[in-house]
Amino acid sequence: MDPVRASARDIARAVNAREISAVEIAETMIPHVASVDEHLGAYLTLTPDLMREHARRVDARIAAGESLPLAGVPAAIKDNMCLLGTRTTCASKILEHWIAPYTGTAVARLLDAGALPIGKTNMDEFAMGSSGENSALGKTKNPYDLDRVPGGSSAGSASAVGGFAATISTGSDTGGSIREPAAFCNVVGFKPTYGRVSRYGLIAFASSLDQIGPFARSVEDAAMTYDAMGGHDPMDATSVDMPFETTAGHLREDLRGVRVGIVKEFATSDLAPDVAAAYEKAYADLAALGAELVEVELPTAKYGLSTYYLIAPAECSSNLARFDGVRYGLRVDGADVGEMYEKTRAAGFGPEVKRRILIGTYALSSGYYDAYYVKAQKARTRIADDFRRAFAKCDVIASPAASSPAFAFNAKSDPYSMYLMDYYTIPVSLAGLPSLSIPCGSALPEGGSRPMPLGLQLASPLFSERALLGYAHAYERATQHAAKLAPVQVVTS
Repeated sequence: MDPVRASARDIARAVNAREISAVEIAETMIPHVASVDEHLGAYLTLTPDLMREHARRVDARIAAGESLPLAGVPAAIKDNMCLLGTRTTCASKILEHWIAPYTGTAVARLLDAGALPIGKTNMDEFAMGSSGENSALGKTKNPYDLDRVPGGSSAGSASAVGGFAATISTGSDTGGSIREPAAFCNVVGFKPTYGRVSRYGLIAFASSLDQIGPFARSVEDAAMTYDAMGGHDPMDATSVDMPFETTAGHLREDLRGVRVGIVKEFATSDLAPDVAAAYEKAYADLAALGAELVEVELPTAKYGLSTYYLIAPAECSSNLARFDGVRYGLRVDGADVGEMYEKTRAAGFGPEVKRRILIGTYALSSGYYDAYYVKAQKARTRIADDFRRAFAKCDVIASPAASSPAFAFNAKSDPYSMYLMDYYTIPVSLAGLPSLSIPCGSALPEGGSRPMPLGLQLASPLFSERALLGYAHAYERATQHAAKLAPVQVVTS
């Protein structure tokens, strides 16, 4: 078995059967990842000693008779999730040298399930971005074209899995930050229902939207990772206290009897011809698997972007107030405390973070709160209501995950064009729904010389993760799109 290319399922089976040790896997992956990441830039911090330590623990537990669901599986951790004793930066200068004093719940559960921590992955600063270009600490590249973005904000997590520098990884999704990079990097990216995976230990961007989820190269591996991370956590006030359904053992082979909603307002005619053709082919493939395609309407979806870019910056403005030079990270001295605050935040935050703090502070300010923030929350409720009505007619909604393949670095210089990349994912996030991106083909990007991956977004009603992953698995098995593209040779050598 090749630990670099093997699935999480096969690695865990082999380690539990003692056909290969977790230590052997670690010793294979450590030099491989270090070599690959010189070109890819997926990681901000590699943790080889910690990986070896956890590998020894896994082997000892298996020798003692335990069976671990993710035994020996190499895992990458997005760098907005705390891992005890490691640098946890959010890809920001303000936290560049901050060491996490504890491990977040989702990460702890992965490690307890036997996963091996490779390192902490790069991201858009404080998870604010759609391309990965907003990191203050490094540049992550797309494993299918090193001149193109990997997508954001979970840039390094998607790039590492797509480039065979990790088997699974964690991401966080606020408005599309798992699904869009998954689409760009030819992997599965899964955002569970809001509250299904604990946010304890996740450094917050927008608390009512942030959700942790997995990246993997197959739906089954994503399901295994989600099963390990999910469930109620009393340490997180937003964690849902209800029975947790595992998913990996309940995947399906076809879509007979499933009603797939095609959103009237998400017409593919607005996309580039080859991109539109790929998505139309994906819808046809769903029908060929036995699904009934039905048209559904989301009339308020067009307000998703404006709603999101009031709510998310407002919550960001509140959450990031804690980074003031006193309690965490960077401190730039000044003549008095006010000047110290000003200099610290000016030096520590990048342009996009500053932009969103300013937008959010304005939306929450006296005289504007009702006109902007309160109205946005009412619009959010209307969007969620539209989804509920749509799901009365269908079981799952299919749509593009992104409007184009990965674009070149610096191709989108104005914020608005970048924000539009999340047009299809944001309404789903505002409604708190489970959704994922799964490889669905490829298209030649603008100015590109080779086809780049595309992702199909599937979204389902609240707490229907088992059904959603089952639908995705059936589509994946029938189409095998991920296997039709290969990362650039420098990444896989």
